[in-house]
Amino acid sequence: MEGRFDIAVNGASRTVDADSDTALLHVLRNALGLRGSRFGCGHEQCGACMVLVDGNPSYACTLPVSAVSGKRVTTVEGLGTAELPHPLQQACLAEQAGQCGYCLSGILISAAALLDRNPNPSRADVAAALEPHLCRCGAHNRIVRAVLRAAKPLRGEAVPA
Repeated sequence: MEGRFDIAVNGASRTVDADSDTALLHVLRNALGLRGSRFGCGHEQCGACMVLVDGNPSYACTLPVSAVSGKRVTTVEGLGTAELPHPLQQACLAEQAGQCGYCLSGILISAAALLDRNPNPSRADVAAALEPHLCRCGAHNRIVRAVLRAAKPLRGEAVPA
């Protein structure tokens, strides 16, 4: 059923016209031009589509746009800017955590949710938070190091060069 949905995406109020069961990922990529969240499997199995909905990691590939009406949605584009990247984005660059990068936007979203909840995660906490994500490049250890590195400035600690 066609409808009009008001959602806050990356801090901006947006109104979209779509069928109520249209996947949020489709709306983000095609109607709003936000291409950071990626289509991987379409079955909540890979995490490439992950976004935050009211601060919680959510699979945008299966979430209908009607379910986020009136809610806050954050995509990877909303984490930081080129001028002021999020500490996770800076840490991924410093640790060379991304290889092909296809999965990285979803991983950054889940890592941001983890660090919002727990600014001092253990390696096991990071691994558990990132468990839903598939990365075929084998960059897991670098990604975990990057998340642990990003936690430091969020706690007010210095980050080694």
